Parts: sequence; C-alpha cells; structure tokens
Amino acid sequence: METFLVGGAVRDKLLNIPIKDEDWVVVGARPKDLLALGYKQVGKGFPVFLHPDSKQEYALARTERKKGTGHTGFDIDASEHVSLEEDLLRRDLTINAMAQTKTGEIIDPFNGQRDLGRKLLKHVSDAFAEDPLRVLRVARFAACFRHLGFRVAPETLELMNNMVQSGELESLVAERIWKETELALASTTPGEYIAVLRECEALKIILPEVNALFGVPQKSKYHPEIDTGIHALMCLERVIKLSDDIAVRYAALVHDVGKAATDQSKWPSHSGHEALGIALQDQIAKRLRIPNEHNQLAALVCEHHTKLHRIQQLQPIALLNLLESLDAFRRPERLEKFLLVCEAVVPGRIGFEDQEYPQRDYLNAVLAATRDLNFATLLAEKGKGNAAEAVKNRRLQLVTDKVAELSASND
Repeated sequence: METFLVGGAVRDKLLNIPIKDEDWVVVGARPKDLLALGYKQVGKGFPVFLHPDSKQEYALARTERKKGTGHTGFDIDASEHVSLEEDLLRRDLTINAMAQTKTGEIIDPFNGQRDLGRKLLKHVSDAFAEDPLRVLRVARFAACFRHLGFRVAPETLELMNNMVQSGELESLVAERIWKETELALASTTPGEYIAVLRECEALKIILPEVNALFGVPQKSKYHPEIDTGIHALMCLERVIKLSDDIAVRYAALVHDVGKAATDQSKWPSHSGHEALGIALQDQIAKRLRIPNEHNQLAALVCEHHTKLHRIQQLQPIALLNLLESLDAFRRPERLEKFLLVCEAVVPGRIGFEDQEYPQRDYLNAVLAATRDLNFATLLAEKGKGNAAEAVKNRRLQLVTDKVAELSASND
C-alpha cells in the first residue's frame, strides 16, 4: 500500500500559493485495509476515507468508465490493482494530474509542470469529454488563476464547445452548477468564469439570462461601453474590490438582466427593466436554487439602484419609502450590501472607473437622522393604535429636515 498527495495541493505547492485542502490517493489497498487501520469511510459513489488523526480525505486509486449521461454516469473500479498513473489519467487538467511522494518527488506523467510553466489549462485526455461538469470546472479554474496569467488551451476550449453542442450540459444538476458558480464568484477574477463559459457557448445553457445581455445596447451618454453584458462584467470586476461577499458579487452580476427583456423597438432605452429583471432573477434562483439571501439582495438592487443613483433628486417621502423598501431600519447590514453593489454599478462603465459615489454617504446621513426617534414618547402621545402612523410621520419629518440641511450645505 502506497499513499500520494495529489491534485490541487501539488499544483498549489508548485505555484507557491496557499494550499486550501490536501487530498491523498492510496494505491494497492482495499477498503477493509483502511478500515483496519482506523480510517472512516465516507464516500458513497467510490471509496473515500477520513484519516483517523488528521481527518483528511484519502481515496482509493480508481478508474472510471462512461456508462450513461451526466457527470455521475460512470462505472468505478477502485480495486487494489489500479495504478497511480491510471488514477491520474482520469483527472480533468494536466496541472491537477500530478502526485507527490512522501519524500517530495513529483510524479507527473501528463506534463502538468510544463503546463504550469506555460500557464495553460489543458485537459489530460479525451476522457475529459465524458464529464460535463468539467466545462464549469475549467471556467472556474480560469477565474481562479487568471491573475497569474493562466488561459484555457485552445484545444481544451474546442473540446468544451463540442461538449456543449452535444447537449451533455443539460444533464447537470442545479446544486453542482451553483457550487461551481459560487466558487467562481469567490475567486479573484469571477468575470473570467462568465467569459470562458460564453466563449465555449456554455453560458447560454448555464445562465441564459446573463448570456442574453451581450449585444443589448444602452444609451452611450450613460454607458459608453454600450453593451449591457460588458457592463455586467465591469460591475463584477469593480465589486470584487469592494466586497468578498458572494451575495454582493452575485447581485452585481445580475442587476441588469431585465434589459434583455425590454421592448427591442425602444432600445437603447430600457423602461421597466427593473420589474422584468426581478422576474428573471426569480427564474434563475428557482432553476439553480440560489440562496434566498442572494436572490433577495439581487431583487432590491434591481428594483432600486436607479433611484439611488439620483438620490439627491428624490423628495423626502420617496427617500423614506426607499429606506422602508430596503428594510434599512431593521436590517442595516443588508443596506450596506445594497450600497456596495450600487457603488460598483456606477464605476462599472467605461470612463467612469474612478468616479466617486457620494450617494452612499447621502443615504446613510438620511438614515442616521431617523434614529433620533423616541418610540416611548410617541406611543405615549399617540397611543398604540396609531403607533405605525406616528412613527412614519416622525421619520418623514426627520428626513425632511435632514434633506433641507444637506441641500443648504451644498448651496
């Protein structure tokens, strides 16, 4: 029985970047051999075990033979006769198909080190095409390593495109699609995930609502980049500098999906895109089982971001209604996320990259003014039956006074 460090841990060691997880492959062993040593079996589709002390994952070397559709349609052979090279051959990319011995020797039968040097994401073998999830995985790796200069090999991109055309991606389950998308959104360049999926034509399968944005024109006065899809990617590029919260990044990506559904005869105007966008966001959320928090934030941004952009033009009652719609009095943390997305939307345009966003400070100042409210006094004066009306009236007065103050300070 021999044990090898494999996959991402070996790759990241060679790249000199932090290792997130260490995965191990065991060659020449049977499940009962590991169980006898105190390992705990956790794998269902194939034998995976937790080390009795470190709790790290140890998988028996295995081969896979395609028997059906989708990323689960495989026969697994995890017998003690499977070699290390056979196990590495079934992996997705050459840079993920390396192993390391206990003495530090790198085992690299498919030239992963060469491709690390060339900064290429290249498939190991034609067996890559048997698992449609790998299309998303490659796009995700492209997002994770774009800042290091990595790109998808042309032959791998061509293979991915062929997989899309075959219809294999239709078999992917929502949970796996969202998981890869979530990991990509957490990366250093999530826009690359969208770009690679679009290049191999997978975006129209995975996120057709986002794919539809490319080629949709906007008024050049406000959007010199014109293309709504480009604007979405620019917002995503901007928001990663502001927040690592996945809900915030997701909301930035889908904030304008309604523009693809507006009346084309009136383009580049997109009247009513907010309501259309909320419906499309719900469609995405149901299909991919997006977390409720993400979808709720995305809906708020979709509906209200244009109001925030022109906030200094709003009347006090409209400002108060906006704060109530955002549930800002009870959930200031969600307001902060909303503001972060909106702050990314304005610079997410060609020529506006360095523009400041005073709207954030303006709305926060108005919200802060409403905190000067004594609920006990109001209840004593108005009675419990009129409490809601009394609170709203008092808040409106505070907002009105603050708007007047802010207006006077700007004169």
